[in-house]
Parts: sequence; C-alpha cells; structure tokens
Amino acid sequence: MPSPIPSSDAASLEALRASVLSTRGGAVDDSIPQLAVVRPTGETAAAGDSAHAFSIQSAVKPFVFALALADTGGDALDAVGIEPTGEAFDALELEAGTGRPPNPMVNAGALLTANLVAGDSCDERTARIVAGLGAFAGRTLDYDREVSESEQLLGDRNHALAHLMRSEGTLHETADDAVAVYARACSVLVDAEALAVMGATLAFGGRNPVTGEQVVDARVARDVVSVMATCGVYDGSGRWMRAVGVPAKSSVSGAIVLSAPNRLGAAVFSPPLDEQGTSVRGADLARRLSDEHDLHSFGFRR
Repeated sequence: MPSPIPSSDAASLEALRASVLSTRGGAVDDSIPQLAVVRPTGETAAAGDSAHAFSIQSAVKPFVFALALADTGGDALDAVGIEPTGEAFDALELEAGTGRPPNPMVNAGALLTANLVAGDSCDERTARIVAGLGAFAGRTLDYDREVSESEQLLGDRNHALAHLMRSEGTLHETADDAVAVYARACSVLVDAEALAVMGATLAFGGRNPVTGEQVVDARVARDVVSVMATCGVYDGSGRWMRAVGVPAKSSVSGAIVLSAPNRLGAAVFSPPLDEQGTSVRGADLARRLSDEHDLHSFGFRR
C-alpha cells in the first residue's frame, strides 16, 4: 500500500487486520463457480497473505474507464454517463433519451468502456487492457482463461446489456466480442499488493508511485477518482462516502480498491459480501483505516 504511512506502522496495519477478523456476515459470491470456492480469510493488502492471487472482477472498472478515456482523448465521457444510479449493478437499463450506460462503474458502462480502448479486434483490445492494468500495477499481469470462459458462458445479463446497447447504437462491436473483452478484463489476476499500487496510481494523478511511470494523464485520473467517489460502491456509494470518505471500487471477488487523492492507494480482499456486493470485512477495515489515518475526503485533519 504505497502511502505516507511509515513502514514502522506495519504493526498497526496488522492490528487493523486482526481487529476485523471477528466480523461476520455476508456470503461469498457464487455466480461464477471459481469465486464460490474461495476461502473467506479476511486478509488485507498490507497484512496477511497479500500475495494471494484473485481475479480482479468489478474492481477493474475504474482502470478500464481510465484506459478508455486515455485512448479516446476523453471522448469516452460522451459515450457513458457519470451519474449514480439506484439500480443493481447489472440492471438492464440505459439512460433515457441517450441510450448511454448511466456510469462506467455498472456493468453496462464497463462493457462499453472496455470496448472503447484501443484495438481493432477482441484480442487487440484484450492485450491493451492487460498491458494497461499491468502499468497501473507496476508488474506484468495476465488473465485467468477458466474464469473468463465461465463469465462468457454464464454472463446472460451482460450479453443482454450488450445487445441492448447495440440496439441503441451505443455499442459498435458484436455482443459476443464485447462480452469476451469485458470478461477477460474482469478475470485479470492480481493480488492485494498489485491492486493497492493500482489504486495509488490513480490517487497520485496517474503516476505509478513504484515505477514512476505516468500511466494516464492527471486529468484522466481526476475524472476516474471522481466517479469512483459517487458510483464506485453502487447503491451503497453514499453510505460509503459518509462512513469511509475515500473513493473506492468494490468487487464480487471480495476485493475493494481505494484511492485517497494525494494520500495513498489501498486494497482489501475478503470474499463474503453484503447485499450491495461489497466485502463485509473489507468495508469494516476500510472504515477503520480511514479513521485511524484521517483519510476521509470531507474530514477535518487532526
């Protein structure tokens, strides 16, 4: 978790992890068979088994949005809305009058933005996304073929969303190709440390604090983090920002990535989820981390 927190405070981060181990509740997502077998360990980015690999799932959405903005020169903002929605993340609904997805953090928006990245084919767009995510993480990444294939086969609502956007003239790729690209993006393998660096890259204006690479322009990072703040935890985004106050993106894998602008990036991984699809222990730990280090965007520094 690249941050201004001194390395000597590692013990306090371990204490944070230990403090949420007794938290109960939630259920491991079973919509994708490979996710249902994950053992709910409550491990975090800076303590426990932070090298445990998992598929990024919905936590990929801010980074795919960033790549789409970068590759289209900002035109992706014309193709997708940025307003919160009270609907489910996979709701079969587009903006009235425009046919656009409501925002890039729901499935319709991520399906679209994944297919706005540079590339003339499904494989080329996939390669661009995997390489781009690797730049955010500061390491080479790859995607899990088995998870990707499961998502393509079982993602009926994503196929329906793709067909709906094609009928509105919003999506120009075939539904099968669009879902394939998005499924591959969601199945990219990361661990808590890699995801924390990805969050930090957005938090520090698109510059990877580990490698020093300017992955995306600072304005792109600003736009992405803004939408994370309002839409990143779906229908729980308002409650999240009140309680935690750090822009974040949740994931059905049990991961949460946080980007505290100019402060730090963090990642939490614990599979049992609440009704909004957010890690129960992860949310608890994020709140405690925010409180302990005065990270709340609207708080008053002590």
